[in-house]
Amino acid sequence: MTATTGRAGRREWIGLAVLLLPTLVLTMDMGVLFFAVPYISTTLAPSGTQQLWIMDMYSFLLAGLLITMGSLGDRIGRRRLLMIGAAGFIGASVLAAYADGAGQLIAARAVLGAAGATVMPSTLALIRNMFHDPKQRQIALGAWGGVLTTGATLGPVVGGFLLAHFWWGSVFLVAVPVMALLLVVAPFLLPEYRSPRQGGFDLLGAGLSLASILPLVYGVKTLAVDGWSPLAGAAVPVGLAFAALFVLRQRTAAAPLLDLSLFRIRAFTGAISVNMVAMFAMMGFTLFTSQYLQLVKGMSPLTASLWSLVPSVGVGAAVGLGAALAGKVRPAVLMAGGFLIGAAGFAMMTQVGADSPLALILSAAGVLAAGTVGTMTLTAEMVVSAAPIERAGTASATSETAVELGSSLGIALLGAAGAAVYRSRLDGALPAGIDGEAARTAQDTLGGAVTVAAQLPGRLGTELLDTARAAFTDGLHVAALVGLVFAVGAALLAYRLMSHLPARPATDDTEGVKGAGGAEGTDRKGAEPAAV
Repeated sequence: MTATTGRAGRREWIGLAVLLLPTLVLTMDMGVLFFAVPYISTTLAPSGTQQLWIMDMYSFLLAGLLITMGSLGDRIGRRRLLMIGAAGFIGASVLAAYADGAGQLIAARAVLGAAGATVMPSTLALIRNMFHDPKQRQIALGAWGGVLTTGATLGPVVGGFLLAHFWWGSVFLVAVPVMALLLVVAPFLLPEYRSPRQGGFDLLGAGLSLASILPLVYGVKTLAVDGWSPLAGAAVPVGLAFAALFVLRQRTAAAPLLDLSLFRIRAFTGAISVNMVAMFAMMGFTLFTSQYLQLVKGMSPLTASLWSLVPSVGVGAAVGLGAALAGKVRPAVLMAGGFLIGAAGFAMMTQVGADSPLALILSAAGVLAAGTVGTMTLTAEMVVSAAPIERAGTASATSETAVELGSSLGIALLGAAGAAVYRSRLDGALPAGIDGEAARTAQDTLGGAVTVAAQLPGRLGTELLDTARAAFTDGLHVAALVGLVFAVGAALLAYRLMSHLPARPATDDTEGVKGAGGAEGTDRKGAEPAAV
């Protein structure tokens, strides 16, 4: 089958539904393990280090291999790579579900991450092949962006439900029927595409890409969660050094993984930058919201995850509104407006206190998510439209890598700001009678304070909880102010980088690329796909 031109028909829309299912499962898999950790600890008895790797190995490999897999899909065929990844995901899911040791589970999570890295860029690039009409493509990408958010929200909920009825391994088996369905119907519904510009695969570049992303993500996440350590502190500059070597390699390689000329297209560079900042804002504050619901409001993890579904209503409305306005309002205005809406959500967060009604933080989270997710839906269309069709897989992978880095930086920087305020507020403010190891535990995190309070007599425990929760909300306010500044800055950046783009999408791919590149772009006519 070959990619077609013109408007998409019934087959393409059914094919989109097929692509959205593995995308949903992939994003669910990022959070489905949250509630399973205590059960895994009891059954497999992993060490503290092994438990961290069980949680993080998936996201590390996913982030580290996105660019490599995006480039590989452009070369061997995007549908083929998607099917290979689906088969690998099935095998690794079964291996993880029935793992009888921590090492086996870590290995299975690594394979899941590698397989997942084939799905994200492949689905986005295939949408580029299937939907050539700009309006239809905007609708398809809006659905894709909505599924990403829905999966991330549903992951913990589905995990909690399964653990209430089945054994811990069941959380990994959710993906099996979906990926099996993909393997069956993909050859009939999805077009194959591979770049006509064939060349050798850059193995050295792939290694440098992995060597740069893995230390960066590891270092940033570890510093955010566990604080300073020599290994985490060294990981960030090591990752940056390898990133510099990767860029140098891409400048000189005969067949580079990443076409650096894409960054001369203002729309592409702007979309990548906006994506990173949007995820910085959204994921950085997801950490505070989940902690607030569980540790300040005292909800169980499952109850908190169910309440966290409420903000997704605003997200759905924002995605639909963005798609409807995309052909009438300039992208610069839409994106800047989205970030300003997100800034309003941050402003609302500064008013949340320990005794605030639940509706306040849920409304603030909904406004914040609506602004940032609505913006990201628009940038997804820009990424796949600005890049030449033969580089759509690489372009999509670059965007997803920026998303992963933005998420890590948001958790790290906003989390660090909140933690610093929390510790400073508790310094010297602990109730009399709490000292030694208990005091250090309470001052470390709000979770530690809740644990210590449960072991203290009634009045003393209540006083500690009140003090710690007040300190946590003070930290939340400071982090919200930092996020507010970033959101306003992102609005200005988006308007500056996107101001040259018109409101009405181009009528064909070639015009869209020229319009995106402006004077800095080149004549990037989409090459005909290789027949399969």
